[in-house]
Amino acid sequence: MIDRRDFLRAGLAAGAASVVSGRLPAARGPGNAMRKSKPNIIFIFADDWGYGDLGIHGSTFCKTPNLDRMAKEGIDFQQFTVNNPVCSPSRTAVMTGQFPARHCIHQHFASVEHHMKAGMPDWLDPKLPLLSRLLKKAGYVTGHFGKWHLTNRHIPDAPLPTEYGYDEYGAFNVPGVQIKTAETCPRTVDFIHRHKNQPFFINVWLHETHTPHYPLEKYLKQFQHLDEQKQVYAAVVAEGDAGVGSILSTLKKLGLDENTLVIFSTDNGPEWTGKRTTQDDNSTGPGLGTYYSVGQTAGLKGQKRSLFAGGVRVPFIARWPGVIPEGRVDRTSVLTAVDILPTFLELARQPLPDGLKLDGESIAGALKGQPFKRTRPIYWEWRGGHGPPYLWPHLGIRSGKWRLMVNQELKRTELYDIETDWAETNNVAEVNPDVVKNLTKKVLTWKMSLPTEPASDCFSKLRKKG
Repeated sequence: MIDRRDFLRAGLAAGAASVVSGRLPAARGPGNAMRKSKPNIIFIFADDWGYGDLGIHGSTFCKTPNLDRMAKEGIDFQQFTVNNPVCSPSRTAVMTGQFPARHCIHQHFASVEHHMKAGMPDWLDPKLPLLSRLLKKAGYVTGHFGKWHLTNRHIPDAPLPTEYGYDEYGAFNVPGVQIKTAETCPRTVDFIHRHKNQPFFINVWLHETHTPHYPLEKYLKQFQHLDEQKQVYAAVVAEGDAGVGSILSTLKKLGLDENTLVIFSTDNGPEWTGKRTTQDDNSTGPGLGTYYSVGQTAGLKGQKRSLFAGGVRVPFIARWPGVIPEGRVDRTSVLTAVDILPTFLELARQPLPDGLKLDGESIAGALKGQPFKRTRPIYWEWRGGHGPPYLWPHLGIRSGKWRLMVNQELKRTELYDIETDWAETNNVAEVNPDVVKNLTKKVLTWKMSLPTEPASDCFSKLRKKG
């Protein structure tokens, strides 16, 4: 079924030689007393998974036994959204606790030319009070493994992850030498072994299921009963799930289970399926491309690059034995990516810096199974093109049960009652004019508060050459 072209093997090697900057020796550290006083934190962020790509969410062809088990041992939060429908701004929200539009990060990081056109900086400002740096201040050893994409490999003078507060990293979509995507979870496991006696924070940012796809033979065989597209996609999902399983089993083996919070999520919804072409199937590298991107949204409208639910409502599973209740499904707590920074800091008992204004709020209580009622609106801005259906909204707001989508240029507005219309299928704007007026005013006021130009000290020297 699948053409075993040489680029598959070449693509695996194209990750180039591995690199770890600032690698620390195995910790002898403060020992068990300090370890028990602060939980270890592992944040697993996959790439382009649809809400419906998990077995527990009804996937019709993918198998995710480790993630399914993780949910049975924790809470499956089903009202979690990311703060942008593409990679770099979504990750910016996690790192800053602020909506990415506040930092003029509107699309993915790529080339200087792309950034200039999109009104973006060339990298996330490393001087900001970032999650990694604040947890390091709280006594954590910090590691980042996998995708970076808070700049890109096209920007050689961009800051490295060590300048953002990470003690160790091994990454791709980063300046300099890239690690192979398959190294992400093994490096994580090695880090855990070496730092088991001190509190650690690890970003595990998986490559799966972004293009290019590099399906492994053992997983392809597992799904050989499927058609070619689904076989490749299911194999890639299975590899990501196995990586999660390796991390969970390591924690159990080392006796770290009950002192480690593990969260799994993904940066946005699934990629739009492309057509088969003669040029690597619309891939972003030497591998299988978007023809094989057949992720599922479980009926949610929209996909990647859309502000509708299919683009921004994603899996969010939290596991922490003895602290997080087992086997719960939470479909009422309204959570979002900018909540991660204040939550992790609260769990680490690290105060916020004076004067720092966050868009998120701590969801530590929700993680422990307590009732949670959101007090702040969630805002979205998308600066992509109009393009295919469901890409037209450029602004969005969630307040209470309501979610409003707006495009001023197109003079188009839609309103959804999420409590009764989880999949956003019934536009109720016409019958709720007061709600539309109120929320439109709020989102436009928020839009007016955003900066119009990125910080010039986050510009590459390559701009001068242009």
